[in-house]
Amino acid sequence: MPSAGSDDDLLEWYPSQVKGPVDDEVQEADLISTIEFNENGELLAVGDKGGRIVVFQREQQTKASPRRNEYNVYITFHSHEPEFDYLKSLEIEEKINQIRWLKRKNSAQFLLSTNDKTVKLWKISEKTKRAEGFNLRDESGTVRSTNSITSLRIPVIKPMELMVEATPKRVFSNAHTYHINSISLNSDQETFLSADDLRINLWHAEVTNQSFNIVDIKPPNMEDLTEVITGAEFHPRECNLFVYSSSRGIIRLCDMRQSALCDRHCKVFEEPEDPTTRSFFSEIISSISDIKFSHSGRYMLTRDFLNLKVWDLQMDNKPVETYPIHEYLRTKLCSLYENDCIFDKFECCWSPHDNHLLTGSYHNLFKITSRVTRKDAIFESSREQAIRPRQLLKAKKVTPSARRNRRDEINSDSLEFSKKILHCAYHPTDNIIAIATAHNLFTYVAKDSSSSS
Repeated sequence: MPSAGSDDDLLEWYPSQVKGPVDDEVQEADLISTIEFNENGELLAVGDKGGRIVVFQREQQTKASPRRNEYNVYITFHSHEPEFDYLKSLEIEEKINQIRWLKRKNSAQFLLSTNDKTVKLWKISEKTKRAEGFNLRDESGTVRSTNSITSLRIPVIKPMELMVEATPKRVFSNAHTYHINSISLNSDQETFLSADDLRINLWHAEVTNQSFNIVDIKPPNMEDLTEVITGAEFHPRECNLFVYSSSRGIIRLCDMRQSALCDRHCKVFEEPEDPTTRSFFSEIISSISDIKFSHSGRYMLTRDFLNLKVWDLQMDNKPVETYPIHEYLRTKLCSLYENDCIFDKFECCWSPHDNHLLTGSYHNLFKITSRVTRKDAIFESSREQAIRPRQLLKAKKVTPSARRNRRDEINSDSLEFSKKILHCAYHPTDNIIAIATAHNLFTYVAKDSSSSS
């Protein structure tokens, strides 16, 4: 459990910024597919269905610009292009499935991005100086004839306007038969894993032509397949440990020191099913859509369709905490199955000190939960918030008996399932959150953003 001395109640939030098109009629390629802060929160990367990555940089605080919590576009680049697998006659989407930042080692930043089949390592660097006075080419870059050179010049370095470049450094491909659903960087910063439906591969960041298969759950006969891998993540401190989650709601902890192939897990985290609540949808809604280690490394946070669960690595028979997200949808599972919403994959995240949990829901709602008081608050992301940026967000209440004249109440029968918050991110040190609706990015700042939670 979190320490008792920390801020134990829910925070109040201001809307900070809204990024993206105002018009609802946007192209499918503009749909946001992943968001991720870097290690110090100065950069925020956003990937979309069109294969683009937009990196936002936190505003530097000056006397002229005291607003330190705003993020502005730093660089935009195309990470992945659409491809075609001629052997299987399949189109490979350019959609960015996940982004992971490497820890900064020099003046440049590095990130990993993946679509369904290929992981790429990108270098993002700044250029503020350029060389002038070359002998073999003029200032426009045109090659000069050696006959016209009468004297040798020494090139000089001169300052130039800031230019940010994104350079592909390595491409990790041809290792996955099925679609990659997650990538995770090891704490050693040298290796990373990539997971698809049936296999997990281990890569070295310097080697592109070889990976090691560390998990393979593909049965000899595919008719015997009972579950698929839905996500995988390295432990934040122990470089030999990683976990992977499955569509049956099971989490397996593996230790790479035991064997090269980690099919034999060292721990299984599974909650016994209550036979009284079993239904046709039980297996579907128990599928884990996201798994995250806490910053301390002691706990795991998982999200299934209806709940957030916190697991202690020392206790594998049940979660230590369970938080219902939208229990009011339990009676609507049949209609959610018919419109395929029941298969939506919601993400979740921890606050910097692991005291608060963040996840999304339908109707562009997101929920923040305090682990100490067990209180939660539901907020709605709306473009109207850009008009009133310094007005505190008002918590919403979803209930079947909502009154029409109450703006803080939403009727559970009138929820818009086409509006959903699947992707969210919590700043690693400050009380700043990033929320992605279909094609808009919202950032929110806590009322007292100087104290982390």
